[in-house]
Amino acid sequence: MLRRSFLTHSAGGVGLLALAQLLAADRPVAAGTPASHGAVRGPATRARSVICLFQHGGPSQVDLFDPKPALGKWDGKPYPNGKLEIHAETQSGNVLASPFKFRRHGKSGIELSELLPHLGSVIDDVTLIRSMTTPAVDHEAALRCFHTGRRDAGFPTWGSWVTYALGTDCQDLPAYIVLSDPGGLPIDGIRNWSAGWLPTINQGTALGVADRATVHLQPPAAMPQGARQEQLAFLNRLNRHHLSHHPLNDDLAARIQNFELAAQMQTSVPDLVDVSGETQATQQMYGLDRQATMEYGRRCLIARRMVERGVRFVQISQSGQPWDTHSDNANGLVELCAKSDQPCAALVRDLKQRGLLESTIVIWAGEFGRLPIAQGVDGRDHNRHGFSIWIAGGGFRPGYVHGATCEFGYSAVEDPVTVHDLHATLLHALGLDHRRLAYPREGRETSLTDAEVTQARVVDALL
Repeated sequence: MLRRSFLTHSAGGVGLLALAQLLAADRPVAAGTPASHGAVRGPATRARSVICLFQHGGPSQVDLFDPKPALGKWDGKPYPNGKLEIHAETQSGNVLASPFKFRRHGKSGIELSELLPHLGSVIDDVTLIRSMTTPAVDHEAALRCFHTGRRDAGFPTWGSWVTYALGTDCQDLPAYIVLSDPGGLPIDGIRNWSAGWLPTINQGTALGVADRATVHLQPPAAMPQGARQEQLAFLNRLNRHHLSHHPLNDDLAARIQNFELAAQMQTSVPDLVDVSGETQATQQMYGLDRQATMEYGRRCLIARRMVERGVRFVQISQSGQPWDTHSDNANGLVELCAKSDQPCAALVRDLKQRGLLESTIVIWAGEFGRLPIAQGVDGRDHNRHGFSIWIAGGGFRPGYVHGATCEFGYSAVEDPVTVHDLHATLLHALGLDHRRLAYPREGRETSLTDAEVTQARVVDALL
């Protein structure tokens, strides 16, 4: 067929193809489908996005969130209430009092350590859970329990489940972004944001916050823009032709989507991580004017900018496991809180003043807590039986303390919340039923909570 004849007979069809492409760009599509990395609207709920401030290593609840006068009374004496589960048996000691004072904050009067004055200033917007429990006492297994609901490696993280279910409202950024620590990966590495056997597009994308936020994202400086665009268009045609011969290969489709998304990120990411346009007051609120808080504050500020643009799930990671205070517990906590307390509180305050807190879940948590006895001279060992986390926004109950531990802060004795309960409740706040959100694997529908086994439940009192 001659070119003229083709255009004469097919002009209407070509126009409809162009229209379909334009409409597809605006149409919400499930993030797990091969067609797009776009969004699907869930039920009308308050929570639409998540910022996870994960504290690798296991913060000490009795030094930060859960005041226990009994520790002072029994300081230096043998623990009186029977045998404790010790992770490092040869290094256990006597009861260790907290050296930090606690005081009440806000209208709710919630008690917090003197190390957390900035969190105290927003405590009336926070839900504090003092009765968390987890089934694992070693770091890797406990991290996997928190992120995936399983001790074993290879399962999808809850961020991947959220983006699989809800997609994203932002077409030029990934649905799930990890703001990585410039010092390196956390313990258990990229498994902290793996999609497991969910579609690859639902895995977390790690970004730095320096000038080169993503490695190999920018084209060579000497390449003209027009040449780059022609290259990308040609590669896209080759990719789509290849995909047409393998229409059921989800991994191939996701890989092509990732390439296309990377091309869009060449313009979106540099602008996103450039906070120079923020007001001086905002930058100071996050601590960008102080060396101690600058790096963590910058990541918290960028997390806010991401949810503003429609990114569904943002996770801030830490290098190694800094909260793992097996020795020099007190000094370690002073340094860590000096780095993170102001930025975390600023994030809550900033989201609220911009009208984003109701639709954004901010969660601060580690994989477990610490024991009420000394390890060595001045450290604390792991404790999975009772620890604290906090959540703000997203329909969670503000100015509320849930649950309690025993008089020494060792075990949850009132309204315990398992990691699986937490997952069920977080999904519920996002408009998702943890029993129905599932994906086929090895002949059965598998979910985040595996509720039939774990007996996971939504904790209504938190909402």
